[in-house]
This record gives sequence, C-alpha cells and structure tokens, in this order.
Amino acid sequence: MSAKINWDSIRELARRVFKQGEPLELTEGTRALLLRTAQEVGISQQEAEDALRGVNTATTLLEEAMRRINDGSDRVTRALRQSSDLRDTGDLDGACQQLHDVLAVEVVPLYRKQLEKKLREVTQLAEVAATGRVSANLPDRDQLAVLERRVQQGHALELTDDLAALLRRTTPTAGISEAETEEAIKSPGGTVAIIAMVLSRFRDGKKRLTHAMFRMTSLRDTGDLEGARQQMRDVLAVETVPRFRQAAEEQLRGLDSPPPESSIP
Repeated sequence: MSAKINWDSIRELARRVFKQGEPLELTEGTRALLLRTAQEVGISQQEAEDALRGVNTATTLLEEAMRRINDGSDRVTRALRQSSDLRDTGDLDGACQQLHDVLAVEVVPLYRKQLEKKLREVTQLAEVAATGRVSANLPDRDQLAVLERRVQQGHALELTDDLAALLRRTTPTAGISEAETEEAIKSPGGTVAIIAMVLSRFRDGKKRLTHAMFRMTSLRDTGDLEGARQQMRDVLAVETVPRFRQAAEEQLRGLDSPPPESSIP
C-alpha cells in the first residue's frame, strides 16, 4: 500500500454516482481505483474482486468504501480532539481510553495508524507523569504541562540533564533569554517557576492573539481599518512569544497592504 493516500479520485467517482446519478461503469481504471481503495479502507482483495463482478455489487463496494472513509474520519477527528482535551486537563487515563475505544471499532489502516501514534504519545506522557523523567520523543510543552501538574500534586521536581536540555530548547520559543533560563535551572524552585512561565506565556498569548484577530476581522469588515490595525498593535505592545509576534506582524502588514487592483476596466 502506498505510504501516501489520496482519496480525491474515489470521492469524485462517488459524487458522480451517488449525487449526480451517473451509472457506474466498470472500466479498467475504475476497477483499479476500487481495488486500491478497498485495500486502503480495510476490505480484503478477495471481497473487492468478488464485488467487481457486477455493477450492482461494485456500486455497493463503492458505497461501503466511502462510508468507511467518511465515518472513520469523523470518528477519528472527534476522538483525537476529545483525547487532547482530556490530556490538557491532566486526565491521561481518560485520554488513552478515548483512543482505545475508537481503535476497537476502526478498520481503516490509515486512521488506525493515526490513533496508534496518538496513543503511544499519550501513553508516554503518562509515563512522564508517573516518573517525572522527560523524553526526547515527545512534544516539549506537553511534557512541561505534565511536569507542572505533577508538582502541583505534591511531587518533587528532579532537575535532570534531560529536563535542563528540554528547557533550553523551549524557553527561547517563549521569548525567555538564555541568561534567565540558566539562572532558573540552577534550582528546583527556579525550574518550576520557568516551566510555569513558558506555559502561561503560550496559553495567554494564544488567547490574546485569537481574541485580537476576531476583533480585527470584525473591525476590518465594517471598514474601520485603523481600529483593525490597533488590535494587532496592542498585541505587539505586550506579546513576548516570537511565533505570536510574527503572526500579529503578518496580520498588520496585510492590513497595511493596498487592495489588489481591479481587473475590470
């Protein structure tokens, strides 16, 4: 099976057959498409070949393939979102259970891989929560959030070389200087404080930028470009996280750019 899956062609075929009412024509290309898609959605080659012996059964095969693609996509998207929400509240067991529940019913290999990857990540985060030891294979800020909760639950923070390296990677992304980082990681208390600073800067910055962009869009749409610009200026006046500053600067440049010239004479 190809490592990169593209279902545009099968979706277009399904649209023509089920929405436009075109009859399914079992050309060589259509047969190859249905055989390939069947494998990609977890239908055996024998079952697909049997279905392709007639137009009616081939149409049913197409319908089943699209059901698996669409239902699986909805199910997996929902499970990943719910798992992330539970992870963010510290309920790692619940986050894992969400993924286990969907894996129990999901048959599309691509979707199973996505779920299994997320499950490995959450399981490893649970190990960080249990031991306090960080991993080079997990997202840095997710691990910091787990460590912060661990400290809040009364566990001592062990200042390891791996944790120091993680903080040296992460603090610049939160706009924290190298000198400030090095001073903080000299003690467990300083390390706890700088972990909280990293997390709060990203949390507050994301919320601030999101709200400002909403207000900017509303003002722009009413024709108040100066008011829209001011929303981004207000963000830049206080924001320290480089990625959020860059986003605000890009929005501001977009507002300052002249509108495209009309092609109508």
